[in-house]
This record gives sequence, structure tokens and C-alpha cells, in this order.
Amino acid sequence: MGAANNGGLLFLRIKDKKMKIKKIKLKGFKRFTDMTMQEIPETARLIILAGPNGCGKSSFFDGLKSWHKNWKGAGKNWQADYHQKQGIAEVVGFSNAIQVEFHGVVPTDADAKKKAVYIRTAYRNDPQFKLHNLERVTSQLDEERFGRLIDNDAAVGQNYKRLASRAFGDLFKTYDENATIKDFREHVIGDIKASINRVFPELHLHNLGDPLEDGTFYFEKGQSHKFDYQNLSGGEKSAFDLILDMVVKRRDYDDTVFCVDEPELHMNTRLQGALLEEMYNLINEKSQLWISTHSIGMMRKAKDLAVKYPGTVVFLDFDQRDFDKPQVMEPVKISRAFWENILRVALDDLAELVTPQQIVICEGTPAGTAYGPNVAHDAECLDAIFSNEFPETKFIAGGNCHDIAGDRLALIGVIQALSQGADVIRMIDRDDRSPQEISDLEKDGIMVLGRRNLESYIFDDEVLKALCSSFGQAEKLPDVLAAKVKSVTDSISRGNPADDLKKAAGSFYNDIRKILSLTAKGQDYRAFMRSTLSPLITPDMAVYQTLKNEIFKTAQQNKVAA
Repeated sequence: MGAANNGGLLFLRIKDKKMKIKKIKLKGFKRFTDMTMQEIPETARLIILAGPNGCGKSSFFDGLKSWHKNWKGAGKNWQADYHQKQGIAEVVGFSNAIQVEFHGVVPTDADAKKKAVYIRTAYRNDPQFKLHNLERVTSQLDEERFGRLIDNDAAVGQNYKRLASRAFGDLFKTYDENATIKDFREHVIGDIKASINRVFPELHLHNLGDPLEDGTFYFEKGQSHKFDYQNLSGGEKSAFDLILDMVVKRRDYDDTVFCVDEPELHMNTRLQGALLEEMYNLINEKSQLWISTHSIGMMRKAKDLAVKYPGTVVFLDFDQRDFDKPQVMEPVKISRAFWENILRVALDDLAELVTPQQIVICEGTPAGTAYGPNVAHDAECLDAIFSNEFPETKFIAGGNCHDIAGDRLALIGVIQALSQGADVIRMIDRDDRSPQEISDLEKDGIMVLGRRNLESYIFDDEVLKALCSSFGQAEKLPDVLAAKVKSVTDSISRGNPADDLKKAAGSFYNDIRKILSLTAKGQDYRAFMRSTLSPLITPDMAVYQTLKNEIFKTAQQNKVAA
């Protein structure tokens, strides 16, 4: 992926001496023809670049690396055959492909520039090392281990040298002469030990050995004592590398954008999540952590952190982007659809086995039992309406009202078998049911909508107002409402009930298209409901709250514990 060709303008924001990325533009650099990444909030502490292999995540880090090396005065990091997007007619060149704009005061101090960005590649391979002599190490801010994201980024041995060098310096210059040897060892490796224990409760960092003879990291695990770094597992080495690096670097990199490409390599799902949380907690308050991943463990932990620390976690979805064309990327909402896509990337065919916490069975032809654009129509509308506020709820079509009431398709049994602990809600339209019929159904655990059918909610006047505004034609709302009245009146004249919007929806949709001059909004009113009207229904609307209360509050008394 690193060798693919992409593009770049980078905008970094500095406020109150905090180095935070706000906006990025990559043009003619690596994979990107013209990509703008914007609206990264100031409160963001963790930014997740999500997407499958080859989608451009590493290329983004390559752009940031190239820009930073030039900006801090270390020379241009530009190779035309590697950095410039191949196949475009113009010769972009470094100055056009990568540009930076700052909000606020641009730092001029050399060290402030050096520590603005710190990047780790995905090729963190340091299988073993032993130090046999101690030598002076350069400033961390002047360290250059790699030039491109495809280069190997071995840091463990160098960080060992830095720890040992600091220890000698502290011992003879600054450390309390009355302290014990135990205290001094804790001073040197205590933070690293604590972090490692939080990620690996069974693994204990013991000491640094003798830097002049057999210098390496020594560990204890179970009954094994003093086994060295080379004997750690691949996952333990990978996690130890990143934790060690962040603990060592944060002394100098205290106002920094940390970028780590694929931190989950060689790790199981539990370890991935534990490592991400530790990295999140290790960075300085003024710093920011960017990671690229397609790991379900990392994504799940990021989701948990987003709930625990609102406003601090941002997700950027690189999947299904055509970077041969101009693209504008913004933080994505944490919706059910987003998580389903993430699961498909991370788990492939196993994604369909991961079920939500709550399942609502509604009327409609079940997917897989028939074909056509309107299969599972109600379920798709309801998913579009509630996926943001209820990402752990999934609506599925369960047949007609009789199928749902009698569970004729045995859906509840299937869900119980696949998803232990999930709540199942059965929901049907009100239609012409009497209050007594509704009461009897609710006693059997079946929730009945307050209005005749779903069309009565989705074609609500409040939604039609939002529709006109969304197309910049708010002044045409009276015409749309008049067309609705006419369609309902015509439907009544055909013998249909006055509250049956479903019977009036076809002619009403045709009138809406003419009044607002709409094209490509669906072949029929059902497609229009799914793609255009349902996404317009938001929590600030009365119709949203009404539908929400009917499904999620009333139904709590009628759910079946799966």
C-alpha cells in the first residue's frame, strides 16, 4: 500500500500551543488526485483512519511525513517516482503537492517544529538486540529512522540506548543520592513497567541488564525469570515497541501529532483494544493520536472511548473512495451502517454473524425470500431514521402482520440461537385495528404503531418542510402541502380511509417531483421514502420523538428476551 501512488495540502491548527490537525488537502500525491480532509474538531484526541488494505491510509501518513521533514528544515522528502501520483498529466512537484496552512500563530522555534509530528510506520521490525557498549545518543528531536512509510522503523534498540544513557546521566547529575537502588530502577523503567502490566497482566519488565555487556530488556512471566526481549512473542514485541516508544518520546514530544500506521499488527483482538486505550492515555494532553487500522479490536475500543470521552474520538472512513476523483472527507457519524461496513472489512464473511443488541421485527417482505427494490422496505426506512441514535438496534422485515404476530417464519428462534442476550421487539402497523385488538396484541408482546402505517410518519408535514428546505425551495412548502391534501382527498374518493397515506403516496410523490423539479430520486414513492425522506427525519422533530417513543419506550414492555 505504501508503494501505491496518491496527493497533498496539509492544514494544521495550533491554538493555545496545542498542535492539532484540523484540515488536510492532498493533491497529486501518492493515491490522491485531490483530497480534502476537513472538520476535524479541536477537541479531537484520537483520530481513526478506517478502511481496508490499499485504500490510502498509509499514503496520508506519507504526505504528513514529507511535509514535516521539509517544514522543520531537514530537507525535502520527495521522490517523484514514489510520492507523485502516477498517471496524471501534470508534474505536481513538492511545493504544489504538499502545502500547510496554520490557524493562529505559526511556531518559529526549531524544536517546536521538530516535535510537531511523530510517525511510526507499519514495518516495526526489531526482532532482537543486545547492547555491548554505551555511547552518547543524539536528541530525540533530531532522530530520523526512515524517510517513507514503506521503510523499516526499528526503534526498540535505539530507545534502549536512550533509556540507558538517561539513566547514567540522571545517576551522576540529578538523581537523589539518598535513594535506594530499587527506587532508581523504578525511576528508570517504572512508567514502562506499569504500561506493560496494564496491557499484559502476566508480563513484567524486570530490568535493562548490563548496557556494557549484555544490554537488553529482561522480563518475567509466570515461572520464567530473566528471559530477554528476543523471546517475547510477536504480539508482545509489537505492543512493547509502541508502549516503550511513547513513554520514551513523550518527554520531548509533549505537543505533538502522533501517527501510527497499523498498530494492531501481530496482535489478537483483546490485545488490540488494550493497546489502543494505553496509547490514548499515554499521549500528552496537548497532543493528538492518529492511527490507521482495519482491526475490529481497535475499532471497538475506539468506539468505547468515544462513549466514555465524548467529543475526543473521530472516525474517518477511507473505504469505497475513488481517489482518482476529487474527494472531500469529513468525520463520519457512528451509525449502524458504518459499523456493519467496518465489520465486513475486519471479519469479511463472519460479519453477518455479529448481531446487534436489539432487533425490531417489522412488517415487510424478508430479504432473501423475494427480490426487487422494495424488499424489506420498512426496515430500511427505520434503519435510516434511527441508526445514529440507536446504532446497536437493527430493523428486519418479518413478513405480514400475521407472520409477525404468530412468528410464522420462526425468526425469534433463529435470533435466539445466534444472538444470546439480544432483545427482540415485534412491531406491526395499526391499520384498522380497534383499541381492544391493540390491547390484546400488546398483551402478547406485539407493539402496534400509533398511526395507520409508516407512510403516515415519513410523509408528515414536518418532514415535508425539511424536504423543501433541503433542496433550497422552502417557499414551495404550501404547494407541497396542498398537493398532499389533494392526494388524500382523491384517495378518500376511491373509498380509502382518510388517514391512509400509503394509498395516497403514489400520486403525491409524482406531484412532489413536479413541484420541486426533482430527478433521480427513486422510481416510485417507496424508493423516495428510503433514500430521500427517511434521512431527513432527525431527533429535533416531533414526528421523530413520537415514533421513537412508540417503538423504544412502549415496546420495552413487549420485548422478547432472546
